[in-house]
Amino acid sequence: MKQLGISVFPEHTTKEKAYAYMRKAGSLGFKRVFTCFLSVTETKEEIVANFKEFCTVAHEAGLTVSADTNPEVFAKIGATPYDLSVFHEIGLDIIRLDGHFGEMEDIALTHNPYGIKIEYNASASIGIEQLIENGADRENMCLCSNFYPQRHTGMGLKRYIDLKTKYRKTGLRIASFISSQEKNTFGPWPVFDGLATLEMHRDLPIDLQLRHLNAMNLCQDILIGNCFASDEELELLAKTDLTKIIFRIVTEPDITDTERQIIFWDKHSSRGDNECAVRSSMPRVVFKGKPIPPRPRKDRIVHRGDVVIVNDNLEHYRGELWIANEDLELSDEYNLVGRLAPHEEILLDWVKPSYLFGIIE
Repeated sequence: MKQLGISVFPEHTTKEKAYAYMRKAGSLGFKRVFTCFLSVTETKEEIVANFKEFCTVAHEAGLTVSADTNPEVFAKIGATPYDLSVFHEIGLDIIRLDGHFGEMEDIALTHNPYGIKIEYNASASIGIEQLIENGADRENMCLCSNFYPQRHTGMGLKRYIDLKTKYRKTGLRIASFISSQEKNTFGPWPVFDGLATLEMHRDLPIDLQLRHLNAMNLCQDILIGNCFASDEELELLAKTDLTKIIFRIVTEPDITDTERQIIFWDKHSSRGDNECAVRSSMPRVVFKGKPIPPRPRKDRIVHRGDVVIVNDNLEHYRGELWIANEDLELSDEYNLVGRLAPHEEILLDWVKPSYLFGIIE
């Protein structure tokens, strides 16, 4: 089951704001909070005390806590791959490795007696299979992509797909980041240009970022990289249906009640024998007999992302809904009922034969 998460960097804000944010996210069903030890300049004693309180609040809110670390962080707080007791004292659930110790030590980390999961970098090509083959405890392993504060440095889509496809074969949970579009958000470093994993997501609406990662189905945990996301963004993500691919459309102003019922019907699925369009055939059965009067279109061409419904002029197929995958010349047997909202076409490539999909306005 997919999980949502947030990120909080308490050294850059107040406890009141950080804790209120975690409690809000937890109340909406978010399950994870990510933080970063790399950017913390406090002493060991301060880190232990402050993050122990942080983890207590997070756990009370129903959130598991992961923290970015590297060998330098381990040395600073007195941890080793064979002794994670200080992380256990803090209450950490997941240790993310931004840097590695070596194969023997990376394996030893997974055998800690506290059940702390070790999270490897899913944005790099690492030998996860070899670690497992050589004795790493896969029950205590997971993966997490990087986020990228600097514009034009995020992962490209092809590289992301290649790496995540490789890591999905291990059966380990994978996390990726999306970015709030609120102004004045921040991360662990003094760079403020969003914190997504994919560069193409940097300026997209946050719910589209989520729905795109969900459509690709290459990660299970989806975390907001920057903070603080707005209450509206948190609530929008929390109510997003992750059981299917969801498109957001802009409807035509003159659609009928029947067309509206068909568009927002909750059981659309794509046929497996059509590449020109995402074709949902069942509405012609469910809404059989309901008239769909022809409505003139400006031209006979519909474009990629346009949404049409078969009208009364083709009675046998009346009620079918199509989302065009490419530019098509269609007769007056099809009513234009809407078009995908800006940038939503990135979801079209991920609708496979017989996939469920839904439409929201």
